[in-house]
Amino acid sequence: MRRVLLITAVLLIGLAIGGYVFFNGERKAPVRYRTAVVERGSVISIVTATGSINPVVSVQVGTQVSGMIKSLHADFNSIVKAGDIVAVIDPEPFRARRDQAASNLEMAKANVARAKNEQAQRQRELDRAKSLAAQQFVSQNDVDMAVTNAQGADAQVSVSMAQVKQAEAALNAADLDLRYTTIRSPVNGIVVARNVEVGQTVAASFATPNLFLIALDLTKMQVDTYVSESDIGGITEGKDASFTVDAYPGVPFAGTIRQVRLAPIAVQNVVTYNVVIGVDNKDLRLKPGMTANVSMVVARRDNVLKVPNAALRFMPPKSELASRPMEATPVKEEAGSRSVPAGGPPARPIWKQADNGEPLAVTVQTGISDGTYTEIVSDVVAAGDEVIVGIEQLRGVRKVGDLPPGFGAPGGQRRSRDRGL
Repeated sequence: MRRVLLITAVLLIGLAIGGYVFFNGERKAPVRYRTAVVERGSVISIVTATGSINPVVSVQVGTQVSGMIKSLHADFNSIVKAGDIVAVIDPEPFRARRDQAASNLEMAKANVARAKNEQAQRQRELDRAKSLAAQQFVSQNDVDMAVTNAQGADAQVSVSMAQVKQAEAALNAADLDLRYTTIRSPVNGIVVARNVEVGQTVAASFATPNLFLIALDLTKMQVDTYVSESDIGGITEGKDASFTVDAYPGVPFAGTIRQVRLAPIAVQNVVTYNVVIGVDNKDLRLKPGMTANVSMVVARRDNVLKVPNAALRFMPPKSELASRPMEATPVKEEAGSRSVPAGGPPARPIWKQADNGEPLAVTVQTGISDGTYTEIVSDVVAAGDEVIVGIEQLRGVRKVGDLPPGFGAPGGQRRSRDRGL
């Protein structure tokens, strides 16, 4: 009887210990996954950049002569036509130079007349000397002197005529400078900038000073933006682009890539290329110099399978991977599926939940991405399939790393230390 009681007591103690361990011991919490549905739709790959809005054609109006601005006939936002007077430089100094050049020309012409009279006189003397020499009334030396004088008179006539041409050229130059004092618009357009005031002196000795900036047509604008060499490969002429400006928040403006300039521009060791986007500005809302945030379409795929990018970044916890080996499902090539070109993007795994709730890797071939969704080229998944994008964090459960210092020891270790005290 005593032995039966002893065995019964041992069994009760064992059951008590087992129950305590079962109900109070540490148990692994089940992992719950967040999933997303594979969709079918459009994926648009874009490249973003920042640029400035400028007129398609802008002309800098300068002056070829130096002087003081006497009057201005155009101001900011003035609409001008080709040939209209926009400014006048004081013409009095140039008019005086023109008059002086005209008097020099008259003097040169008078010198020509005097030289011709001298030429005629020397020619008559030569003829007389020759006739007297035939009758032996003068010596041969007198004849030679007459020939020399006649040739000198001919040369003087040539010199005087050359001086006349020189004076005419000087008069034309002076007259041209006088006309340059009246500055006219070379094109039809609108004055964007005016850089001078009345009474200001401009000097055109080394470089032409810029007096006005005239935009040819503000209804046709362009966005000059710079794209890095890593993104320039997919940008070609004729593709669509859109942009926004700070003046109209949330209002998109449409444009077309008009030119990809080949000249490289290095900024802080980054090579960029100038991309010109043509914009229609019939309502004149866009102003020159505005900053534009540009989005350029590189590629577009319609009616394709797409998954969230989070599904491609997801990786199960190491504990889940250690419990069983991960085997990637090979890419299936079914009838009617799109073939993957050689040298395309590498295959990447996404994860689905098996019937027992465990994650199962499926290898897919990806296409373009719009930053949120990525195109799936292979047909191993279908629209409506659920893929894992993350792990749900249960409320009230905190990771050891989230606890304050000194509170990170698991309960089992804390109890073992308590029992050791």
